[in-house]
Amino acid sequence: MKTISKYGPLFLIILLVSCSVEKKASKSFDLAQYQYTIDVYNKVLKKDPENAEANYFIAESYRLSNRLHKALPYYEKAMTNGISNDSVGLFYAFALKVQGKYDEAGDQLDKFLRESENEKYVKRAEEEFNNLDNLEKIQTKKNYYRVKNLEAVNTSFAEYAPVYNDGKLYFSSSRGDNKIYLGTGTPFTNIYSADTKGARVKTESVKALNDIINSPITNEGSVTFSPDGKTMIFAKGNSGKRKGTADVNLYITRNRNGVWTEPRMLRINNPGYWDSTPAFSRNGKTLYFSSNRPGGYGGTDIYSARQNARGRFFKVKNLGPEINTSGNEMFPYISDDGHMYFSSDGHPGFGALDLFVAQRVNGQIELENLGKPVNSNADDFGIHLFRADRGFFTSNRDGGKGDDDVYTFVNEDPELRVVNYFLEGVTMTHDGNDQLVILPNVKVELRDYKGEVLDETTTRDDGKFLFRVYEHEHYNLIGDKIGGTEQYLVTREQFTTVGKAVDRTTLKKLVTDIKFDTLLVLEKIQKDKRFVLENVYYDLDKWDIREDAAIELDKLVTLLTDNPELKIELSSHTDDRQTDAYNLRLSERRAQSAVNYIISQGITGDRLVARGYGESRLIIPNAKTEEEHQINRRTEFKILEIGQKKPVNPEEFDEDRYFDDEEDSGEN
Repeated sequence: MKTISKYGPLFLIILLVSCSVEKKASKSFDLAQYQYTIDVYNKVLKKDPENAEANYFIAESYRLSNRLHKALPYYEKAMTNGISNDSVGLFYAFALKVQGKYDEAGDQLDKFLRESENEKYVKRAEEEFNNLDNLEKIQTKKNYYRVKNLEAVNTSFAEYAPVYNDGKLYFSSSRGDNKIYLGTGTPFTNIYSADTKGARVKTESVKALNDIINSPITNEGSVTFSPDGKTMIFAKGNSGKRKGTADVNLYITRNRNGVWTEPRMLRINNPGYWDSTPAFSRNGKTLYFSSNRPGGYGGTDIYSARQNARGRFFKVKNLGPEINTSGNEMFPYISDDGHMYFSSDGHPGFGALDLFVAQRVNGQIELENLGKPVNSNADDFGIHLFRADRGFFTSNRDGGKGDDDVYTFVNEDPELRVVNYFLEGVTMTHDGNDQLVILPNVKVELRDYKGEVLDETTTRDDGKFLFRVYEHEHYNLIGDKIGGTEQYLVTREQFTTVGKAVDRTTLKKLVTDIKFDTLLVLEKIQKDKRFVLENVYYDLDKWDIREDAAIELDKLVTLLTDNPELKIELSSHTDDRQTDAYNLRLSERRAQSAVNYIISQGITGDRLVARGYGESRLIIPNAKTEEEHQINRRTEFKILEIGQKKPVNPEEFDEDRYFDDEEDSGEN
C-alpha cells in the first residue's frame, strides 16, 4: 500500500497527460488538422514507438492529406500492435502500392477480402485487386511521351494544377508567407501567374494574383478559364474553421476592363462537401468538376454542369461509372480534340493518382492510362495541353523539388494526327410565303443513338449552332423553340458520321478540323394545318402496313412523342381509278391501319383520329401518269387540337428578361 501510495500521484499525472494528448489529437483529426495531429502523436511515439493508436492516426492523417507515400511504416506498426478496423488493411495495401510493392499489395488485398465483411471496402478492394492484374499490360504499353520538371516555377513548396491562358501559365502554390494550414503543415495556397511562351517561362514574371482572388487564410487553387479568357472559376476553402470555408467550394469571377470582379460562390456547390478542380469544355457551355457530395460512386467523382447564356450553371450530372469508380476521380480537363483527361486512383494505375484520357470510340467511352513516364508510383494529376502534342501536369514523384511540382511533357509520336469533327447548322422555319427564314431562340440538343444528351445550346438571332461530333456515330438533333407568342413543333433530325471519317494516314498537319453542315427546320403549330407523310405506300388494294411505310410512320410516332400536346387527324387519300365508294372504303381502312400501328408504338388513341377521304381531295385532277397518281395516293396528318406546351425551365431559358444578376452581369 505504501508503494502504491508513493507512486500513485505520478501514475495519475501520466494518465491525465496521456488523456489530454489523445483528446487534443482526436479533436484536431476531426477538424482535418492532419499535420497538427501528426505532430501531437509523434510526441507520443517518442515515448512509445509501438503505440498502435498513435501510429494509426498518423497513417490516416498522411493519407487524408494526400501524403499516402509517408503512411506505410505507421500502418504496419498499427496493424502489428492490434489495430484491425474495417479499413486499415485496405489502406495499408494502397500504401504498399504507392511504394511500388505491387506483389505485397496484392497479397494484402487478398487477405483483406478473405477477412472483411464491410461491403463498401470490399468493393473497393475487389476493384483494386483487378487493377493490379491489369498493371503488367499498362507497364508494357508503348508511348512517345517525354517529361521534364519545369524548374522555372517549382520550389520546395507545392506547385500544382497548371493552366495556360493567353500567354500566361497559372498554377497554385503554397510558397509565400501565408498562415500555416494545419491540414498539411504548409502555408495556405494561392494562385500564381507567369508569362510564358509554351513551356518557356519567364521566371522573373511569377507573381501571385491580387487580394481579391487570394487570401492568406484560405487555400485557393485549381483554376479554369472560359474560352474567351474573361471568366475564371477556381476552388477556395480549407480555412479549418467550422463556419464559412471549412470545405472547398467553387467561385466565379469576371474580368472587367482588366480587373477581376469580386468572386462569388457558384450555386452548384453542395454545402458541407468538397467541390473543386473545375474545367470548362472547349465551347464554354459545360463546366466539369469533382465532388464528394452524396450519391456518387465512391470518394470524389467527376460531375458536369450546363451553363446558360447568362453564365448560370444548372443540370449537375454525375458522369457515371464509365468515368467514376469507388476510388477518387478528379482534375478533369477537356482538350481541343474533345477528349477528357482526368486523374484517378480507382482505375488500373501505378500507385496513387494516375492520369487517364477518356475518348468516344464508336459511341462508347474508352479509357487509357497514359503510362510511364507521365505516370509514376506517386500522385500524377492536373494535366493541361497548350498544344495537341505538349502541355503541363503535376506530380509529387521522386526527383522533384520537394512537394508537388509542375512538369512539362511532349508527345513525340510520329503518327499523331488529331482530327476534330464539328456539326454546324441553322435553325429555320417557313414563312407565310413558304420560304425558309431563320428562327432564333431554339434550344438544340445533340443526342447519341441511346438518347443521351451529349450537348445542348440555344440559338441566337443568327440561328446558328455548333456541336462536336465523333467518328462512326449516329446522332439526333432535337430543336425546341423557346419563348415567343407562337408555338412550333419540336423537331428532330438524324445525322451520322458513319462513312464520313478521313484517313489519318493521308494528313500532313498535326490538327485538322472538319465541319458538316445541316438545317433544322421547325414548323409553326397551326390548327388544321396539313403535313404530307412521304413514302407511306400500300400494296394494290391492300391496307396492311408495309415495312417501308412503318419507317415513315415511326417518324410520326417520334413527332407525337416530342409534342405531347398535339391531337391529330391521320388521313388516307387514293387516286381516282376506282369507284368513289370503293376508294372511300379503302382509304378508311388504310387510315385506321396507320392509326392502329401508331397506337401499337405507345401513342394513346385519344390523340388520334382516322379519316379516309377516298378520291375526294385530289391534288392533281385528271392525273395521267403514274407519278401524278402517286401524288394523289398520299397519307397526311392534320393538327386538330393544340394543348398547353410544357413550361420551359427558367434555368434553361436564355433571354435576358428572365434572369436577375445573382451570378453574372454579362455574357462570357
